[in-house]
Amino acid sequence: MIVGIPKEIKSAENRVCMTPAGVEVMIKSGHEVLVEKSAGAASGFADDAYIRAGADMVDTPKQIYAGADMIMHVKEPLPPEYDLIREGQIIFTYLHLAADELQTRALIKSKAVCIAYETIQKADGTLPLLTPMSEVAGRMAIQESARFLEMTHGGHGILLGGVPGVELATVVVIGGGVVGVNAAKMACGLGAKVYLLDLNLDRLRYLSDVMPANCFTLMSSPATIRKLVKKADVVIGAVLIPGAKAPKLVTRDMLKTMKTGSVLVDVAIDQGGCFETSKATTHGDPTFVVEGVVHYCVANMPGAVAKTSTLALTNATLPYALQIANQGWKGAMQANEEIKRGANVINGKVTYKAVAEAFGLGYTSVDELLN
Repeated sequence: MIVGIPKEIKSAENRVCMTPAGVEVMIKSGHEVLVEKSAGAASGFADDAYIRAGADMVDTPKQIYAGADMIMHVKEPLPPEYDLIREGQIIFTYLHLAADELQTRALIKSKAVCIAYETIQKADGTLPLLTPMSEVAGRMAIQESARFLEMTHGGHGILLGGVPGVELATVVVIGGGVVGVNAAKMACGLGAKVYLLDLNLDRLRYLSDVMPANCFTLMSSPATIRKLVKKADVVIGAVLIPGAKAPKLVTRDMLKTMKTGSVLVDVAIDQGGCFETSKATTHGDPTFVVEGVVHYCVANMPGAVAKTSTLALTNATLPYALQIANQGWKGAMQANEEIKRGANVINGKVTYKAVAEAFGLGYTSVDELLN
């Protein structure tokens, strides 16, 4: 199979979907890899490294899409790429379709085979291709909130961990999954008082045992969130419903009760965001203010630490990409339920129920297309 690696074109997206080491593994497995020139430069991987790994370097994304059987990306295809996608071509990347009707309809029209990293799911419910980026985003959420609490960035000037004799900051993390736990660990490590909320009582019992003493686990509810945001200096939105839109858990009315200069970080913005007032921002213009509260809603947070993110992403995606390349999409889905769960749009049909429900579209079980 010919695998194509185009350069990312999303604003300030510095990651690349595969390292030279990953390319070498793909080629040794009998596949050809096309890499757009300078695709890895922003992550610290020079063209020469891809050439040494055996890749064929090409000049334009048009050449990548025209020549490849499978396109691998980091972020979703953007409008300039829609017309380049061919019928039957495999698109393997983060898609986040339930929050993006324009892209969903473009992929339906393309009749491509669209497999989303974020909905590949193990039998135990874990999301192996989302996990490494969630780990990065959770840790970054605290770094960024600490920065935007500074008065020079619009915050109200409190240090997360305080100093002796001075009250420390209060951090509220909504969601006890991978993002939330990594955010809570970072905030606890800096010395903040942390509230970690989740709906799963068994999960809360586990987190209560393993988290530091300055992390307090609570059952999430509108009343609890309404109470906590009043005293919060930072609120991290870390809620995920795989493949579906995020629920709106912090309302504008709640914002009106918050401290002026407090910070919201919406890590769920890829799935539409979990704050009512959220809208996607970029690394170049990361924040906006509503009701006196600083909102950080960057949709590709891990792109700011591209070297770490690219290595972590390749570690996770390469085994799945190899199986798809070795067996074709049908064979891979028949052999591996995890990959089958990644099917979002195939041959013009929506094969992920949450995406179909988000836009009132017809749903087709992927099993119907595998027979």
